[in-house]
Amino acid sequence: MNLFRTKPIDPNANTGLKRTLTALDLTLLGIGAIIGTGIFVLTGVAAAEHAGPAIVLSFIISGTACAFAALCYAELSGAVGGAGSAYGYAYVGIGEFVAWIIGWDLILEYGVATSTVAIGWSGYFAKILSSFFGIELPHALTAAPMEGGICNLPAILIVLMLSGLLCWGVKEAARFNGAMVMVKLVTILAFIAIAGPHVDPANWHPFIPEQVIDADGNSHFGFAGVTTAAALIFFAYIGFDAVSTAGEEAVKPQRDLPIGILASLGICTVLYIIVSGILTGVVPYTQIDIKAPIAAAMGTLGIGWAQGMIATGAIFGITTVMLVLYYALTRIVLAMSRDGLLPAPMAAVHPKTQTPVKLILASGVVIALIAGFFPIGKVAELVNLGTLGAFFLVCLSVIILRKTKPDLKRPFRTPWVPLLPLIGMGFCAWLMASLPALTWIAFAIWMSIGLVIYFTYSRHHSAINSA
Repeated sequence: MNLFRTKPIDPNANTGLKRTLTALDLTLLGIGAIIGTGIFVLTGVAAAEHAGPAIVLSFIISGTACAFAALCYAELSGAVGGAGSAYGYAYVGIGEFVAWIIGWDLILEYGVATSTVAIGWSGYFAKILSSFFGIELPHALTAAPMEGGICNLPAILIVLMLSGLLCWGVKEAARFNGAMVMVKLVTILAFIAIAGPHVDPANWHPFIPEQVIDADGNSHFGFAGVTTAAALIFFAYIGFDAVSTAGEEAVKPQRDLPIGILASLGICTVLYIIVSGILTGVVPYTQIDIKAPIAAAMGTLGIGWAQGMIATGAIFGITTVMLVLYYALTRIVLAMSRDGLLPAPMAAVHPKTQTPVKLILASGVVIALIAGFFPIGKVAELVNLGTLGAFFLVCLSVIILRKTKPDLKRPFRTPWVPLLPLIGMGFCAWLMASLPALTWIAFAIWMSIGLVIYFTYSRHHSAINSA
């Protein structure tokens, strides 16, 4: 059987999902996933431990890499469509085996990311209850068994709540996301307006701190630190990839998906650069609070009410990240199940809600159990490796499809092909090489499991094989 067999393109196929999302909905969906953990948490880690004030350059590098990939996503989302995102594009552009690899990769990316963000949400929620309401949640109910607790109950409950929202309907989930996105945008703009006048340019010197080696032999700062930070904060940009999974629920996918992808990426990149610049201008990078950098910066300025507002906005921001990542995970699995690479019952759509209810609930239980009972900690690097791999293959798919299907209708065309896709692939490879070796080992283990599943089940049950 041919490992590189491709499936036909039908961007307007009726899949049973309800087409209700507009270009604005898709843009807000992207912003909902992009602005969250990255801006409220990872900015502090990246600046304090890796790049210093040059975190601005790190965001520019990551944003530039994303821009090349986003142009390729915009072309393929309009021309190919579907709920499978990079998995679906690889299936029609490169072949089934590569599609399986990237689909299995995306399941890891979105599943682990959703669980990790849920744990972070729980920590922020407990901190707000303690700091502003004097309510102390018991350690037994906010920590995993390995951390001396019974379970992380807030993390479990927020995942289950989002499960119910996604089962209810995609339009309802989009409205919920849109309302919370507006809250966190107001929060970020308030930080810019309040903290901006307090910037001390002296805190930006040296802009790129001198490289140092810690006691464990790890390198920090210098230009190598800038690229390491760029690879780390790439976690912040996976949201625009999630937009492409809404292809079968967009009202006008061939027009609205490119708009949603490019608009959300552009808005968020500008905000990231401004916020990171102000943060390192207000607080010396050596004094940044890596757990809650934005809220803590307001506390440093002695503006207590603003600190509370930022913390509340962070809760809204992190919630929307979970919602969009969770949504994207279910649509990836839905597409793979429909193609026969995963069990077909997972692709069932409820006739009333027009959502994959069984799939949402099953994946929600798994995510909740991971978030509630395992101390995952920082796994942004593992998620980033999966994301960069997806971006690399999307850029490659554009080049291949331009050769193999030159007459395909493309509402949006990536300019300067193959130059821009090749540059995008180069950026992704460069950032992937900046990630730790341990990340690659964990990734290799996951991929090995995926290969066993593919060769023992998926390729024999493939819808193309059956046909």
